[in-house]
Amino acid sequence: QVQLVESGGGLVQAGGSLRLSCVASGRIISTYRMAWFRQNSGVEREFVASIIRSGGGTIYNDSVKGRFTISYDNAKNTVYLQMNSLKPEDTAIYYCAAYEMGTADYGVWGQGTQVTVSS
Repeated sequence: QVQLVESGGGLVQAGGSLRLSCVASGRIISTYRMAWFRQNSGVEREFVASIIRSGGGTIYNDSVKGRFTISYDNAKNTVYLQMNSLKPEDTAIYYCAAYEMGTADYGVWGQGTQVTVSS
């Protein structure tokens, strides 16, 4: 099993930047793709970005293209989400997720980290 721990959330003004980190531990070799999702209270969880752990292959939600960048550091077993030009509508709890080989969906989730963007 894989465990995920996020960090890096906080309060930032509109136009500012934050970098989220998600450290993976456990049976990392089984992980095919890593992703970030976000959720506001009362709203369905939304896909933000994903990356193939072994070699790039990124996908982004249209709402964050050009502003957010997802990356993976194999030496540190860490996936990052660099968020620039933040907007108030980016405010949410951000979750890291792992898609393990042999499964049908993202089955491993972190505890989440709060991002708040003030106007």
